[in-house]
Amino acid sequence: MTTTPDLSTLTGDYTVDPAHTTIGFTARHAMVTNVKGKFLDFTGTLHLDGSDPSRSTASLDVTMDSIDTGSPDRDGHLKSSDFFNTGEYPTMTFRSTRAESLGGDDYRITGDLSILGTTKPLTIDLEFNGAAKDPFGNERVGFEGKAEIKRSEWGLTWNAALETGGVLVSDKIKLNFDISAIRQA
Repeated sequence: MTTTPDLSTLTGDYTVDPAHTTIGFTARHAMVTNVKGKFLDFTGTLHLDGSDPSRSTASLDVTMDSIDTGSPDRDGHLKSSDFFNTGEYPTMTFRSTRAESLGGDDYRITGDLSILGTTKPLTIDLEFNGAAKDPFGNERVGFEGKAEIKRSEWGLTWNAALETGGVLVSDKIKLNFDISAIRQA
């Protein structure tokens, strides 16, 4: 039986654990299927304030060359100047500007997402998945989140028209987050 901890006991600073965290995305491809991908190299920190969630913060830095869609050719195209131009813009960042409790285990964090040198606001809906001490003595918290963006708002406009109508890559991208973070001593 899992018990929900008193959130005030979770107040503290946490480091995102990349071995147990997924920063992923889904894009519609050729108007008929979804392509999923993730980033393999990232760092992040959280400051949780269990007594006043509005004082919580989050920060994430993603190495764009670490993109993995399961297809080396597609990953190479995504790293090129057609998309992420990782040679000139090696990092995508998120810095929170606001956090709020929506009731129960639901939270919303808003911040600035920077891609290709363009910064725009992003709102992420999060569900608190719980807290536990792992077998190694680490205190962990987990969150699952989702958001949607229009990639064109960050200058990601490359596309190809399809003979049957429509485009090769959707403008709407779904972002998915499965976050495990370890409390710092």
